[in-house]
Amino acid sequence: MIKKIISVGQSGAARAALDFAIAQGIPHGGWIPRGRITEKGPLPEKYRLQEMPTDSYPKRTEQNVMDSDGTLIIARGKLTGGVDYARQMTLKHKKQLLGVDLGQIDLYRAASLVASWIKMRRIATLNVAGPRASKDPQIYSGVINILERAIQILKDEENRSDTKPQQPETVNNAVERLISGLPLKDKTAIANMDEDELINLHFSLGLSIRNTFLHPRNEPLLESCRFLSQDKYLHWDQAPSVIIRELWKRLRETHKLRIVD
Repeated sequence: MIKKIISVGQSGAARAALDFAIAQGIPHGGWIPRGRITEKGPLPEKYRLQEMPTDSYPKRTEQNVMDSDGTLIIARGKLTGGVDYARQMTLKHKKQLLGVDLGQIDLYRAASLVASWIKMRRIATLNVAGPRASKDPQIYSGVINILERAIQILKDEENRSDTKPQQPETVNNAVERLISGLPLKDKTAIANMDEDELINLHFSLGLSIRNTFLHPRNEPLLESCRFLSQDKYLHWDQAPSVIIRELWKRLRETHKLRIVD
């Protein structure tokens, strides 16, 4: 699990990482150029970043890479400028690197990918990099959402390993478990999807359902999925889609946004 989050403190992705750490009570830090300069003026003192002896942006970027176990870059499209420099420095110092392109991947899948990377690479000190707010006004919320979901996935996995709750044996039980565990914004997002958009959840929520509810061989739940889908040959990999569809139907009754004239 993450022990510390660091960044360069710039507006946008880097600031989102620091705000997330403060809100979650996770220690934070990093290096910033002399004078605590950012594109929006001096960085407020509430952010516990250390000043470099120089006002060089590249130097602080490299130092943050060196002080971390791995660098997470969240951006859209081709990396440029300081963000690409962070990538180069991560490779130079042979640190762990994960790039998330929000133009190619949805938030659910991105969070699952980030959580898996943190766990597999044993990232304790995480360096977060990405574009400034002036380059991508939406990057702040994207970073916050991904980190929130990724950390929640890791916490859930830790709790499961400690308590090992009984797996649900019916689709209804699985749906109830999902509803009790999903954040409100995720419930609302799913409820307002069109049915043909549910396939986009297969590699994120679907993978989580398979690993949590069906692995290694939850035969009762698989049989419940087969019964509900009226497909007696339904495969293990197809079962999560049945559960997701039932979750979607339930949430549409309670969380779908309605337009009032």
